Amino acid sequence: MTTATFQTGTTYAMRWVGDADALTACKVIKRTAKFVTFEVDGFGPVARVAIKTDDQGSELAYPLGRYSMAPCVRASRVA
Repeated sequence: MTTATFQTGTTYAMRWVGDADALTACKVIKRTAKFVTFEVDGFGPVARVAIKTDDQGSELAYPLGRYSMAPCVRASRVA
């Protein structure tokens, strides 16, 4: 099984909890072992956030903060 990881220069689709059809583009500007820096389309400056992993080992991040309805970017969801 291959796990998805964030790659620099790649654009990913961020999915919103309230509307699963609404997708926002997030481009990876920089990546380290524990952090990723996104440029989120329509949300101003870049966001540097921690990389999390799901139960399959694929990476995910919350570029707009972590709260109950926070949108999520998954490395497996390339735009």
